[in-house]
Amino acid sequence: MTNTRALPDGYCVPVHQSLTAPILLAGAPRLATIANGTLAAGLGVGLQLWGVGLVFWIIAQGICVFAARRDPQFTEVLVRHIRHRSYYEC
Repeated sequence: MTNTRALPDGYCVPVHQSLTAPILLAGAPRLATIANGTLAAGLGVGLQLWGVGLVFWIIAQGICVFAARRDPQFTEVLVRHIRHRSYYEC
C-alpha cells in the first residue's frame, strides 16, 4: 500500500546539510561550550586555580560532547525540562 505517485516538477528541492545541522563548537552545542569556557576561565583567572579550571573544562566539555553525540539539541531539551518540571511533577 505504498504511494508510488511521482512528485510534480519543482516539488522536491535539495537542501544543503549546513542549513539543517546543529551548530557545534568542539563537538558540543554552542551554548554549552561557551558556558563551560566561561566557568573554566572564571576558575582559572578569577580564583587563580588554573589546574582546577582546566580539569573542569575537560570534564564538562567531555560530558557535553558525549551528550551531543546522543542528541545534538540536548541543551534545548534540558532547558525545556527545567522550565516545565513543576507542571509534570508526580
